Amino acid sequence: AAATFSAAPNLEELRGALAAFAAARDWDQFHTPRSLALALTGEVGELCECFQWRGDAACAPGLPGWTDADRTHLGEEMADVLMYLVRLADRSGIDLPAACAAKLERNGQKYPADRCRGSSAKYTSYECGQ
Repeated sequence: AAATFSAAPNLEELRGALAAFAAARDWDQFHTPRSLALALTGEVGELCECFQWRGDAACAPGLPGWTDADRTHLGEEMADVLMYLVRLADRSGIDLPAACAAKLERNGQKYPADRCRGSSAKYTSYECGQ
């Protein structure tokens, strides 16, 4: 089942809150884009551990059979990933919502729905009338 997201905080509010959190602890000195990217990679690994060894059936949409504790843990790992990504974008001077919108537009051009529906092939297989 698809989730609906809360209206708040939005990404700008989250960016501001994370910046204030880091500033209050004098952590900007450690939050270089490189360090944040490496930390993000570690958090993605922790997120993937939530799915490791469960198999595809146990990880079907809606995560049937997952306990509330499993879901809470998964949400915490997702939050860590999102927070590092937002912080990385902020410290890199990237407008993350604008970059996402532009990338979605570009993906729509690379993967036209009328030519790729139901296929997991790379976009290059749709180019040149293939």
